[in-house]
Amino acid sequence: MLWGKSAGRAGGRKNLLLQHLLDTAAVAGWMWDGFLAPATRALLDEVTGGEGRGRVLFVWLCGVHDVGKATPAFQRMWPEGAAAVRASGLGWQESVLAGCKRKWRHDRAGAYVLRRLLPEAGWTAEHVAWVWPLIAGHHGAFPSPGALAPPPQGLGQHAGGDAWERARKALLCRFTAEVTGGAGPGAVAPARVPSRAAQLHLSGLIVMADWIASDEEHFPGVDDIDAVSFDGARRRAAAAWKALRIRGGWTELAEPGPEDFGRRFGGQEPRDSQRMVMEAARRMPEPGLLVVEAPMGEGKTKAALMAAEILAARFGADGVFVGMPTQATSDPMFGQVRSWVAALDGELADHVALLHGKRMFNKEWRALVDGESEDGAGGRFEGVDEYGECWDDEWGGDLYGIAEPVTDRNPAARGPAEWFLGAKRGLLCPFVVGTIDQLLFAATRTKHVMLRMAGLAGKVVVLDEVHAADVYMSQFLAECLRWLGQARVPVVLLSATLPPAQRRELVEAYLAGAATQEEYTAQDFPEPAGYPSVIAASLPRTGAPARIDVATAAPWRRNAPAVTVELLPETLAGAKTPAEKREALRKSADLAVVTRLERELVDGGCALVIRNTVDRAQSLFTALRDRFGHDVVLLHARLAVGPRADRTADCLRMLGPQPDPTSPRPRTIVVATQLAEQSFDVDADLLVTDLAPTDLLLQRIGRLHRHDGVARPARLSVPRVLVTGFASDHEAARVGGPPAFLGGSTFIYGEHLLLRTAALVLRAAAEGGWQIPSDVPELVAQCYGDDLSTLPEPWRGPAESAAAEWQKEQRDRADRATPYLLTRRGDKEGPTLAGLHAGPGSGGRAPVRDGEMGLEAVLVYGGANGTAYRTLSRRALTVNGDVAEDMLDDVLAGTVRLPPPCTKDAVEELRPLPGWLAHPRLRYTPALVLDGNGCARVGRHLLSYDDELGLSVAAGA
Repeated sequence: MLWGKSAGRAGGRKNLLLQHLLDTAAVAGWMWDGFLAPATRALLDEVTGGEGRGRVLFVWLCGVHDVGKATPAFQRMWPEGAAAVRASGLGWQESVLAGCKRKWRHDRAGAYVLRRLLPEAGWTAEHVAWVWPLIAGHHGAFPSPGALAPPPQGLGQHAGGDAWERARKALLCRFTAEVTGGAGPGAVAPARVPSRAAQLHLSGLIVMADWIASDEEHFPGVDDIDAVSFDGARRRAAAAWKALRIRGGWTELAEPGPEDFGRRFGGQEPRDSQRMVMEAARRMPEPGLLVVEAPMGEGKTKAALMAAEILAARFGADGVFVGMPTQATSDPMFGQVRSWVAALDGELADHVALLHGKRMFNKEWRALVDGESEDGAGGRFEGVDEYGECWDDEWGGDLYGIAEPVTDRNPAARGPAEWFLGAKRGLLCPFVVGTIDQLLFAATRTKHVMLRMAGLAGKVVVLDEVHAADVYMSQFLAECLRWLGQARVPVVLLSATLPPAQRRELVEAYLAGAATQEEYTAQDFPEPAGYPSVIAASLPRTGAPARIDVATAAPWRRNAPAVTVELLPETLAGAKTPAEKREALRKSADLAVVTRLERELVDGGCALVIRNTVDRAQSLFTALRDRFGHDVVLLHARLAVGPRADRTADCLRMLGPQPDPTSPRPRTIVVATQLAEQSFDVDADLLVTDLAPTDLLLQRIGRLHRHDGVARPARLSVPRVLVTGFASDHEAARVGGPPAFLGGSTFIYGEHLLLRTAALVLRAAAEGGWQIPSDVPELVAQCYGDDLSTLPEPWRGPAESAAAEWQKEQRDRADRATPYLLTRRGDKEGPTLAGLHAGPGSGGRAPVRDGEMGLEAVLVYGGANGTAYRTLSRRALTVNGDVAEDMLDDVLAGTVRLPPPCTKDAVEELRPLPGWLAHPRLRYTPALVLDGNGCARVGRHLLSYDDELGLSVAAGA
């Protein structure tokens, strides 16, 4: 009579514990047949010692997860269920248990039970040691062995006496017999210990099976023990699987040949560099790491997708994750990946998920999932901690990722299975495009990290623009590469401007994981002799040293003209410059750019201007708009998300690939911040940019003359970049010293990299520019090198001081990431998951980007003196801000991230509107209420929002 789900959580009738175990096992059977990657099935067969045996172990492990509920500690929690258990002869001293402040969680109890029962069934200690954390961790965190025993204050009542021990043994034997066809627990004992990464993967799959089997709509209660059977559970699971539409990816995939490139990409012939990458994937002897370095516009993405297809076919992966540096770059990649997947199988295009916080503003995504509950599939599909026994623990937080109630599904809706749209489950979708943050979180000591690993293992992982990861993010990237290397997940890294040291660090992190070593130093690490290049690294299973192959190819644009580098210095304000003088200098700098563009665009053309700060971009846009009118577009991160998405799409349309490239384009000036720096497929005739570190400067140059055959004005037929954002008229520069830099640029990038870049820029301006792409690797290497001889003699003293300061800052930033990493220093070689979440810094939120990101708020107008609030687009709400369902998108389109200096005041002062407090999507969303002039005050900051400029900030009195 042991119960597993109360009547309130099982459709009005209690669900017996054995039934829930069998339901979960039956779901696992469907996962094996219709979701697990071939590589995962092969791994489990290897763990169990024979083909086909892995399925039995997998089903058993998923089902046995809740065996810890067969204890007084759990059974007492629901009075009606407790009464039935006591009536069957199993009892406990309620007064003792009621007086215990510390609970005995059923996940830990399950591990405790198996550690006692499995050795009796013939399991060896080494296999018990890796299996019990899977059970103890199925609510999201892995405790240490010392945390498993029942609290001593319970005087043995939490676990019960001999009768309870016999009941648990009988439950385990009955369950095992059902799922094995009559065998005992000893029959499912593993033959070898899987890697810790494989254990983490398996743990995530157990959680997935539990959450599906906890859906009371498909698994209503069964309270008659005579009606409990595995056959019945399989029928329930089959119906649920069909209704939920959960599926894997390709399942079986033929290895593509060279001719398939054209079939995937509209008849295009692969370039030499793309063939190089495909051949590297074809030659790789084991799942490993590809590092692809190629110029901007070379076609790295298409090469990576074909490499992913080859690697998936060869090594049994069943899908892909494509990680991008930002939300803005993820959106266009989503469309590219869908088109590629559709070329393999038209039905699969609807099973590509977009994974980032603003995906609802992507029109292609919204069209795909229209009618589904966006991010709202949580409550029905997750293991339910209905009595809080696993809630109030030392890690805190939401153990289940419970989201808002789901709405009825539109039968006509397409898109990934609704189950994948709930919290913490997006990576489990077979094909995923998202920000790199989604992957980096898999390297953090956070709750349910196993679900993220389960979503990455069994896929090919492609990461674009990996050079964009700063030293803080790189700690998480290296940690994740360790786990992926150990899990034997094929990974493809892409970059146009990867510093040599970073390249080596990434390769050695992956190989360290594959070797299960704290550190791995590759001997005779090869450096590419040309550009584009690819490095293929893998570790033989035989224990032999890593195999690292390098190949190069001729670039697509073999005879591209040199990029002319010109200087546009300005006079910069100092720390003590009066406000009036500072404003005059700003206007002077803006006027210099306006005047130059008037001359350059006299015959038309398209210019891209990249400023390093939002304030500079807004100021220049205002000046340009006065002269060029509506030919000017502003794009930055302080635009509300709705207008920003529309404006990004407009920029891609105006400056992206054209239907008729021979037709002249209308004159256009795009003023942007770093949003336009990478994975932004636009073609500019002229580039004006603030000085930035060399690799980022080259990324910006990658938007210049990007496409062939574009009709350009004669004066803009040669690619030119005008570099501004520095001063050469101050005293030090006049005597040969280094230039001065914008304060905002120095804050973002540091003086060290700006100084080394300035030396390269000044030399290029004097010597005729840069030959792109051939000069790229050497330019990046010089920027990130430590050779002072490349700098002018008077610069070397300041450069040495700046380098020391930068190196210290890099170490400090790397150390700030350490508390959040999934494994600590000295624990990289651990054999099991035991204690992975133990200790301080575990379970809570882990920031994978450094620095304060700023609070997000929704902009609304009005609400004063009893008037109705209005959305940013001026649609009327109510006097309380109540939101009709058809207006939710319009409200959320007004979301904007406030600048970091406003965060503390915003957290203290901003609240949701009264009408949002009961709304599932808005109840935790702060509103920034603007007056009739678009202004609001947050602390000492005066904020204003303009439809063209976006959010502006000024310090108020």
